[in-house]
Amino acid sequence: MTSKLGFAALLVLLFTVASVYLLQPKSYDWQLPEGYPLPVVPDDNPMTTAKVELGRWLFYDMRLSGNGTMSCGTCHIQSLAFTDGKQRSTGSTGDLHPRSSMMLINAAYASRLTWANPLLARLEDQALTPLLGDNPVEMGMGGREAEIGKLLESEERYRQLVQAAFPGDENPYSVLNAVRAIAAFVRSIVSYDASYDRYLSGDAEALSPAAERGMDLFFSERIECFHCHGGFNFTDSTTHATANVDSVGFHNNGLYNLDESGAYPAANTGLFDMTGNTRDMGRFKAPSLRNIALTAPYMHDGSVATLDGVLDHYQRGGRLITEGALQGDGRLSPFKSEFVAGFELSEAEREDLLEFLLSLTDETAVTNDRWSNPFEE
Repeated sequence: MTSKLGFAALLVLLFTVASVYLLQPKSYDWQLPEGYPLPVVPDDNPMTTAKVELGRWLFYDMRLSGNGTMSCGTCHIQSLAFTDGKQRSTGSTGDLHPRSSMMLINAAYASRLTWANPLLARLEDQALTPLLGDNPVEMGMGGREAEIGKLLESEERYRQLVQAAFPGDENPYSVLNAVRAIAAFVRSIVSYDASYDRYLSGDAEALSPAAERGMDLFFSERIECFHCHGGFNFTDSTTHATANVDSVGFHNNGLYNLDESGAYPAANTGLFDMTGNTRDMGRFKAPSLRNIALTAPYMHDGSVATLDGVLDHYQRGGRLITEGALQGDGRLSPFKSEFVAGFELSEAEREDLLEFLLSLTDETAVTNDRWSNPFEE
């Protein structure tokens, strides 16, 4: 008994239902090994494959810098575990950043972002700093936000990507959506396929005997590494979708002790710069040690060139600088973490520990096409 009007109404209903379904974000495939938790995803920026793909193009697009000379990928190079291999990064106008570029692999699990900001917990918020900030200038797009919207709307590739990523959005060509897409792309860079992971999954041959011995050392109370670099992501600033609370840690590791007062160089005082509390002098986030072999130079200011140098530092219990403006004995800093007490290692044990650190490298993460530069394809 369906009339022509009734049939038309049914078609409209079916079209409406189908449209609503198609506009809903689909379950995103993280491609994680069994047993690893899902990252936290903000309710206002759900993950979709289309959004991640848009973010990939934007991440590598030099037109998102004021003078067209750099992209996000300039300071976060995939082959270097999304760091840049420099002591301190340089912005598009030549401004030198006070800190080194942080690894982006598994940034989705970071409870706090950057080296020493206790307030930054969302990749969407963090992306605004290099894009629009001016102290120092990084991408240099501050005051030029409208140009980003114009790029998204004027280029056919971006029009299609934006429409797929933000269907139904009345104003999809916006800086906000660009930032959401970049954050989604960075959030997608999760990977747990290092030798260490395969070992935990039951592959007894994944770690060499030396790496196994080094693992035992790493997780021992004798040298204390795991206190600040523990958990599945080898950092104590970690969260995930099923975490009851965020784990957050900032530490002074005895890198500097200016004038024997515990001070750090003025441009790099760590958490103290945010809080003004003396006890926060020189406290920085303990970064993830995953892919540590690829992320030299080390420390917040890139002042330690090699992994051997890192072990020297912790084995001594703080760095000794004997001359120049930065001289001082970090071992004697009044603000140094209790976990940086120094330890003794034989040469064989030292080699074992280095072998374990090398086992944290995930070669698939630094070669996977999902996160590569699409402009070079």
